Amino acid sequence: MNSGPYWIDNNDSGLHFPPTELALEDPNGLLAIGGDLHPERIIKAYRQGIFPWYSDNQPILWWSPNPRAVLFPEQIKISRSLEKTIKRAPYTITLDKDFTGVIQGCSEPRKDSDDTWITPAMQAAYIRLHHLGIAHSVEAWLGDTLVGGLYGLAIGRVFFGESMFSRATNASKIAFAHLVKQLEIWDYKLIDCQVSSDHISSLGSIDIPRQQFQKLLNELIDKQPKTHSWTFDKDFSPALPKDNLMP
Repeated sequence: MNSGPYWIDNNDSGLHFPPTELALEDPNGLLAIGGDLHPERIIKAYRQGIFPWYSDNQPILWWSPNPRAVLFPEQIKISRSLEKTIKRAPYTITLDKDFTGVIQGCSEPRKDSDDTWITPAMQAAYIRLHHLGIAHSVEAWLGDTLVGGLYGLAIGRVFFGESMFSRATNASKIAFAHLVKQLEIWDYKLIDCQVSSDHISSLGSIDIPRQQFQKLLNELIDKQPKTHSWTFDKDFSPALPKDNLMP
């Protein structure tokens, strides 16, 4: 059993991370401390099932929790009430129209906390990844006003979800439903939700052992989805099969 997290020297240009099975049990998944947020290091981390998550007053912390929350695109669950709302199309949903606005929205403190883990340094790092075509956003608009959305990284056939926000009822859920069905069309096979929450569990995420997640990741990370641009397909509709609907 690992006695403590691995230390990454800021001058380490080798981008080394320890095996994820060395992550701590308490706090769950803490694997390494230190390093930087250069794109190459972040991409290397995600490819190994590791992600950064820390507060402004902490060094960079790298995590690989066990179990891992994931969602298989074909298994998304939508309540009947949410399906009715989606059909009414109260919001305009877009891809990659305002990445900066989405990550800033996600960085806003939640109702139960004044803190945020999406620090200015994290925002700058992921905006840079967006410019490199790795990080992507989904936006929900009410007229010209951004009212919700989410962002994450797309590598291989895996979408690594990072965070979502809502300023209007169900805005992030509707944005997520659109994204998941489009990812399924593009042949993405796995959505990494990192850590379970009531919000994401209600949409169909499940917890799987880290070992199983790593196996799936190894199978999918170097496989390419269908060729596509980050816009919704023409005539795209997020309508779901009846067996995906919940009461």
